[in-house]
Amino acid sequence: MRTVGRELKLNAQLNTFWAIVIMAIFTALAQAAVAETAGIPPAVERKNPQDHWAFKAPKKPKLLPLKNRSWTRNPVDNFVLARLEREKMKPAAEADKITLLRRLSLDLAGLPPTIAEVDAFLADGSPEAYEKQVERLLNSPHYGERWGRHWLDAARYADSDGYEKDMSRNVWFYRDYVINAFNRDLPYDQFIIEQLAGDQLPGASQEQIVATGFLRNSMLNQEGAIDPEQFRMDAMFDRMDAIGKSVLGLTIQCAQCHNHKFDPFSQEEYYRMFAFINNDHEPNRIVYTLAEQQKMGNLKGQMREIESELQHHATDWAARLARWEEEVSRDQPEWSVLSIEYQGDKDERYYALKDGSLRAAGYAPTKHTTTWRATNNLPRIGAFRLELLNDPNLPCGGPGRSFMGTCALTEFKVEAVDAANPTNKARVKIVKATADYSNAERKLESNFYDKSTNARFTGPVEFAIDDKDNTAWGIDAGPGRRNQPRKAVFVPDKPIEFPNGTILTLRLAMNHGGWNSDDHMNNNLGRFRLSVTGSTNAVADPLPALVREILSIPSEKRSPGQLAAVFSYWRTTVPEFKSANDKIEDLWAQWPNGSTALTLMAREEPRETHVLKRGDWLKPSDAVTAGVPAILHPLPADAPPTRLTFARWLADRKSPTTARVFVNRMWQAYFGIGLVSTAEDFGTQSEAPSHLELLDWLACEFMEPSEASASPWSIKHIHRLIVTSSAYRQSSRVTPELYDRDPYNRLLARGPRFRVEGEVVRDVALAASGLLNSQIGGRSTMPPAPAFLFQPPASYAPFPWVDETGPEKYRRALYTFRRRSTPYPVLQTFDVPNADMSCVRRQRSNSPLQALISLNEPLFMECAQSLAHKILAEGGNTDAHRLTYGFRRVLARLPSDEEKQELLTLLATQKQRIAEGWLNPNEIATGKGEVASNLPEGATPAQLAAYTVVSRVLLNLDETITKE
Repeated sequence: MRTVGRELKLNAQLNTFWAIVIMAIFTALAQAAVAETAGIPPAVERKNPQDHWAFKAPKKPKLLPLKNRSWTRNPVDNFVLARLEREKMKPAAEADKITLLRRLSLDLAGLPPTIAEVDAFLADGSPEAYEKQVERLLNSPHYGERWGRHWLDAARYADSDGYEKDMSRNVWFYRDYVINAFNRDLPYDQFIIEQLAGDQLPGASQEQIVATGFLRNSMLNQEGAIDPEQFRMDAMFDRMDAIGKSVLGLTIQCAQCHNHKFDPFSQEEYYRMFAFINNDHEPNRIVYTLAEQQKMGNLKGQMREIESELQHHATDWAARLARWEEEVSRDQPEWSVLSIEYQGDKDERYYALKDGSLRAAGYAPTKHTTTWRATNNLPRIGAFRLELLNDPNLPCGGPGRSFMGTCALTEFKVEAVDAANPTNKARVKIVKATADYSNAERKLESNFYDKSTNARFTGPVEFAIDDKDNTAWGIDAGPGRRNQPRKAVFVPDKPIEFPNGTILTLRLAMNHGGWNSDDHMNNNLGRFRLSVTGSTNAVADPLPALVREILSIPSEKRSPGQLAAVFSYWRTTVPEFKSANDKIEDLWAQWPNGSTALTLMAREEPRETHVLKRGDWLKPSDAVTAGVPAILHPLPADAPPTRLTFARWLADRKSPTTARVFVNRMWQAYFGIGLVSTAEDFGTQSEAPSHLELLDWLACEFMEPSEASASPWSIKHIHRLIVTSSAYRQSSRVTPELYDRDPYNRLLARGPRFRVEGEVVRDVALAASGLLNSQIGGRSTMPPAPAFLFQPPASYAPFPWVDETGPEKYRRALYTFRRRSTPYPVLQTFDVPNADMSCVRRQRSNSPLQALISLNEPLFMECAQSLAHKILAEGGNTDAHRLTYGFRRVLARLPSDEEKQELLTLLATQKQRIAEGWLNPNEIATGKGEVASNLPEGATPAQLAAYTVVSRVLLNLDETITKE
């Protein structure tokens, strides 16, 4: 075991060595790629790809005869030992108990064991002691965090859109879904089905709908003048890539532009799979936590109770409601929908829909006026109607494009000319405006700040015709009621009368956005429709669209929910019910805001999918129907062409790759490399499996476990098998001879030893120092990061990264806000992917920058300070006891005599330097000169500073961030 004093010097030497090795590897790979591109024939003859092992469903192999059966604990060992015996090799001895527990804790929970957990394990002399620790960790809520993180890599989870603007997205509900799914051991086949088609399951729950965020995690481009369809198609290609890597383990993306060069997939088959996922709306849905759902249920109950009391005391309410229905059912004026054409630039795009409405997409300006032109054949126009409509592709369902799905109309203006004689113009002055709903006058939300000193307001619809730039019609009815269709009617001072029709120019000013179009500051109309009527006394229909729709149904055919909806609206129109209405309004004011999730929703009218020439979305060729590659298992007969069909096909037990791919990635996480080294590619170009029989046995055991206590597709069952095997429990010590023969441990003649993942590097420091906030789930956090990263030129535009200051600062790295264009430096330096694309196999590097991060980054310094505080407060009364305590907090084991002496020498040296004035204890211990208020009882500033230096060394040992 290396001593502390030699650690940093050896690290620097290793960094240089590995940098040379990695450069050589990448050079060789690049040369091989160039040779292949140039058409240089391979060194070996290619076999028929249809005979490739991965295209045949796995069959459970029989256990192999062995010479040394005493080493095997379960069937995993049978296959490992059989291979070792063929190679005339022997497995390593079992690792010591502390090493095993630390390995197990890092693997199953991503956190080191505590001193108490180590002592309990050492004190347990029962034969089942190790198995008890396995079960404890599998049942820990931190298990879901640890293993959910692997899936989030594959799902390219991020908290921002990517591309130029890289705006934030509030999608942590998906991350929580993944964590919870692993914690409750959701069967993997169901997990896959929910990820691709949870919304199409019968009676889909919010959680199952949120699961479809797997496909929605693609990057989103909202640059000016883009064509949204182009980037929708790019997102579709990304989704296919994610499915190929994470579920099928095949490079299906290679068939986007042409038939696959190596595997038996045609381009047409690629687009037939593509057709399954090409028929969806893309909602940004409002979602609620369990606590919020409970609160909503309670509020609804109170509202129903108040309405029941109303009905009890107003015994004639039913007759009065029937009379009201007769009155409001009178026909509105006949409205003629305008076919309008956009006259502006193409920064913001508008899609014409079949009902005559238009939906905005792509870039969203914060302040602009849209100009529209229409020709209308009515000889007389007496009023204009603007309908704001919901749309699943708008934020929160619309009808606006703001982050809340709302919008604000600053001004509505009209110009008119004679269609027969364009020189004949009519002055159009709007003098009256009515709306079905306007929010009360109030200041604009701070999110729409425009750096102006003028206060801006939203309020009555009359604000849209007052010629003031600081007022606008507002439609925000508050949480639970804000995302509804709205309508306004505008009446000119006199009708527009041209016998041969009118050419109309309509201007919709939307100037209530903020100053930065890169930060969710738009407040624009999302989907709208314009109509005209000849009537001059038209007013906006006061009834909500839902109520108007229900009233068109005969009362005897209405459901209880529909009857209740009509009553709930009608009571608001009855003056004598004011007291009850006010109580209900007070309850609505308590409604939770919720959060959002990117999800999927099947379109009413499917899109037609075409093969794209060279993968170019502008060059569609033959239309294709939904289908799957012939080389894989077939679809069920008469299966509908839905995402649910596709999801069930992927999770079918007949699939040759699905189970193999997942158990291989599990193996990769434990041993550093999978049984198939190319976790993303099981095709003909992949490396042959090191243990094909073991891979097939694990895949079959995953789908159909042999143990009666295990459920089909149980992920925890496979974990249990692997970590209780003798293969996993081997010592990681390696001889030069063994290293030369098997440098990557493919034969498994020793235990794993490699650096933990980037998130775990940070989590280990937080846990050992006592700073870790162990809260599970919730919003993404923004730990301290260099401010310049979020300002130009490092960031395209200013990004609102607000450093956490409370306990959220110390949450696990899994919850760190993942911004694609400016990744959190600590995680990026330790090879955490930035989620631009699906990643199922991380690279692992060793660079000097990593040592600089863990030595100097502010959070790691705080960890050293906190660990020093813990050592002095809890470690005992002597330096020897304290150093042993600190060593165990970090590494779990006791220090050797040599290590203890090295640390005592280091501590004495630091105390001497502080006493001589070479070091400022305040700066070392806190960085802020506030030692006195943060000292353990009986400790001095000099002691805390000296122990902070020692703690810094402990947290930077190679062993600290290595899984032995």
